[in-house]
Amino acid sequence: MNDVIELACDLINRRSVTPEDAGCQTLMAQLLEPAGFCNETMVFEDTTNLWSRRGTSGPVFCFAGHTDVVPSGPEDAWQTPPFVATQKDGNLHGRGAADMKGSLAAMLVATQRFVQEHPDHKGSIAYLITSDEEGPFINGTTRVIDTLEARNEKITWCVVGEPSSTERVGDVVKNGRRGSLTGDLIVKGIQGHVAYPHLARNPVHCAAPALAELAQAHWDDGNASFPPTSFQISNIQAGTGAGNVIPGTLHVCFNFRFSTEVTDQQLIERVEQILNRHELDFEIKWTFNGQPFLTDSGALVEATQSAILEVTGQPVELSTAGGTSDGRFIAPTGAEVVELGPVNATIHKIDEHVKMDDLRTLTEVYYRLMVHLLT
Repeated sequence: MNDVIELACDLINRRSVTPEDAGCQTLMAQLLEPAGFCNETMVFEDTTNLWSRRGTSGPVFCFAGHTDVVPSGPEDAWQTPPFVATQKDGNLHGRGAADMKGSLAAMLVATQRFVQEHPDHKGSIAYLITSDEEGPFINGTTRVIDTLEARNEKITWCVVGEPSSTERVGDVVKNGRRGSLTGDLIVKGIQGHVAYPHLARNPVHCAAPALAELAQAHWDDGNASFPPTSFQISNIQAGTGAGNVIPGTLHVCFNFRFSTEVTDQQLIERVEQILNRHELDFEIKWTFNGQPFLTDSGALVEATQSAILEVTGQPVELSTAGGTSDGRFIAPTGAEVVELGPVNATIHKIDEHVKMDDLRTLTEVYYRLMVHLLT
């Protein structure tokens, strides 16, 4: 079996910035094949995906994750080179150490051990790996799921290796995520000279009351599993750069993170009603990023809680907070989905790192999880 730290280093050393895979999936396939996995590479446009499966019967236990990472930012700001895995003071440094090459290494080592000790396990073990999770997410997991659905190949239980933990491995497990809906709004005015406002129409002035109403609106109360729906403006732009020109257009980008108490269509209708009530001349483009999903009970949640308790001796908090993940593409197929990975304190940051002992703990948790579900 491979050592989890050695394998994580090998993955980190590959500069796989979205949508590049940089050979990570080839390495994973090479390690899975001797354990009896059949590997299928699916390339869609600029994205490389791996579907690997051991067994032909159900239930299907699947590890899901991504080999791509976000850009490093200025490399000279790092204490260690971002694409050279560095072991220092008990930590493993490098881009992807926590998000999520450390998880991939833990999955592989846990699987190698499990297959070696339980060669006749029930059901199947699968891997769904993409190089397009940190990017546009249009040619990655969603396309693989479409392919699997077309041939009626179903996942029963799925563990996504996103860094879910807060203070220690397994203290938080994501058993769902909020939905995400983005609006790109253009409010039209008439450009003109600031000294002659009667000859122009300022779209910033026109839109301000509507934006204020949207920002202050109450969308829902949430529920026991989800916080209330939130509306946030992320970008706003107008003007030519000159101080004496009234802008002709205003561009506003905003996002909803929504609970199961409201639908994306209800949000769209309510926003457009507000914009129309303020008599704005506008265009809006909606981008639907995913429905909310929840695995509030079942064999996977129970096995996950048991495995973490056995390895760490600590209880687990189930949470739906945070951003989105590729679990939103897998859950609608009927699969039970949880996210379980290392501490997320340094993800996407300069000097991303993870405790090496945490990766060893995570490997053991993944192993115990398979024992619970497949033996």
